[in-house]
Amino acid sequence: MSEQTQVKRPRADAERNRARLLDAAKAAFSSGQTPTLDQIARAAGVGIGTLYRHFPTREALVEALYRKELADLCGAADELLKSRAPERALRAWMDVFANYVAAKREMADALRAVFAAGSVTVSQAREELTVAVRTILDAGVADGTLRDDVRPEDVVAMIVGAFTATSLAGGQEQRGRMFDLLVDAVRRPGPASQGTHATGLDNC
Repeated sequence: MSEQTQVKRPRADAERNRARLLDAAKAAFSSGQTPTLDQIARAAGVGIGTLYRHFPTREALVEALYRKELADLCGAADELLKSRAPERALRAWMDVFANYVAAKREMADALRAVFAAGSVTVSQAREELTVAVRTILDAGVADGTLRDDVRPEDVVAMIVGAFTATSLAGGQEQRGRMFDLLVDAVRRPGPASQGTHATGLDNC
């Protein structure tokens, strides 16, 4: 039993250190500055050697952070459905997506090298986002609140388009209205949707 504990402890410690490094990297990039790896290691409370064991290069750290943020965004679809009706989960997921885009823009310079290397691609990200939206749409089709002829890839394209059409800093209110319109568009007309307009979706 003690041997098993000794085997597992370093692995658990390593996983915690990795998570702390990613959290520190996210906070560092969100500061609006370009952090050094030394700064990220110090913020995580680990030595630079520990950082390099997990992430041999700056690009490796940025890629890992990007993948984690994308996974968290996609995983939010299931989490939101646990506490919200599908149409409200969809609207709330759009706000989570907005936060994801904001974080990604803050680390845009660092991401360029990762995309240039082909480690991650826009098409891969779109596929994962499409799966997340499909999860919510399928739930809405099942309970009769969302249309069954809506393609999730179209919803993803329109959400992304909202950011293309508005500025990140000053367009939040307009994007909110656009997201509301998009939810209206995918909502199934009929008694199942009545009453939602009166309460609004802004407080999701």
